[in-house]
Amino acid sequence: MDERTPPARRHGLTAIDGALALIALLLVVQMWLLTATLDSYLAGHHEVVLPAAIISGVLFLTCAALYLFVRRIDAEARNAREETTPSGHPPV
Repeated sequence: MDERTPPARRHGLTAIDGALALIALLLVVQMWLLTATLDSYLAGHHEVVLPAAIISGVLFLTCAALYLFVRRIDAEARNAREETTPSGHPPV
């Protein structure tokens, strides 16, 4: 990143990178949970389905919240950039 980049924008990009890494990690955990639950279910352990569905729902809601966070930070960064640059001229 350029040293001319405002610190607020750098922090916004860092927050977005961190949130996207967490989303990727949570999706991997959710896929592992699906695989483990299906394996247990097919082995005859039907009692694992409900807890796994609840945990999967919590993981989904967490990913959705992180996605909304990324959208909000991105919109704020875009608005800040538009306010600091003259109309019709791209930022340098």
